[in-house]
Amino acid sequence: MHYAFRRMLALIPTIFIVSIVVFFIVHLTPGDPAAMMLGDDATAEDIAQLHHRLGLDDPLIVQYIRWAWGCLRGNLGYSTAVAGQSVIGLIGSHFMPTILLAVYSQLITIVLALPLGILSAKKRGSITDSVLSVFSMLGISLPSFMLGMGLVLLLAVNFRLLPATGYKNPFTDGVGAFFRYMTLPAVSLGFIHSAYMMRMTKTSMLEVLGSDYIKMARAKGVRESGILFRHAFRNSLLTIITVIGQGFISALAGAAVVERLFGIPGMGSLMVESIDKRDYQVIQGITLIIAMLNVLINLLIDLIYGLADPRIRLK
Repeated sequence: MHYAFRRMLALIPTIFIVSIVVFFIVHLTPGDPAAMMLGDDATAEDIAQLHHRLGLDDPLIVQYIRWAWGCLRGNLGYSTAVAGQSVIGLIGSHFMPTILLAVYSQLITIVLALPLGILSAKKRGSITDSVLSVFSMLGISLPSFMLGMGLVLLLAVNFRLLPATGYKNPFTDGVGAFFRYMTLPAVSLGFIHSAYMMRMTKTSMLEVLGSDYIKMARAKGVRESGILFRHAFRNSLLTIITVIGQGFISALAGAAVVERLFGIPGMGSLMVESIDKRDYQVIQGITLIIAMLNVLINLLIDLIYGLADPRIRLK
């Protein structure tokens, strides 16, 4: 508990620094949200009046303090592109598809990568290992949008097995419909990280399998399955847990391209639309939430370390 409390306290300065970086990067990018809102026919006077009404003519430090104070009270501001719409409301309506996509893609990653990584470590130097190595290199090299377009062409257009675009809510439209619509985007998003996880699993297990205590276990007659799972895999868990956590973060950050490709109304799609419209408030809100999720997931990984490895609990 003491360790968890200290780690939670460490989040405060981290989130503070993240909020500063997010705010100033967004505001230093080219583009004028007031001009975008008013259109090409707006006069300089109209733009100046809207700047004043939105507070965009205040110094950046004043704008940051106002925004940060609002964030502390749970108010991320109002969209400058959608009249009267709060940022919290907009993000809330797009939050669930992104989280479900990230979770589904990670499930596919784990189910695919862990068995193949273990098999590759077990069959080191064999033809199976070579084939799996080529598979992992292909996964790392292939962009998610290219894989997504290939899957759409093959499974949606040619064979008509799965829908090409769209989204179904599992709580209102049914779990079956959700899986039909989300399988292609989840595979597109998770395939790259499954290749990375497979390589990390193999590398971590090979390092353990080369240890002296593994040689001693083999000399004592311990069965190979016991060595593989009870010793090698168990002692590789810290690396695997880290890769899973980072994969979830990567899925959240990389969802924008996949969501746009498959027409999923998630935070990634909202982010792209907000960038087009120079909707600073929404861009800041989405970036801050993803950054906070990143920090919280890393905290969760640290806490899981203590459960997975007794040596960390003792420290």
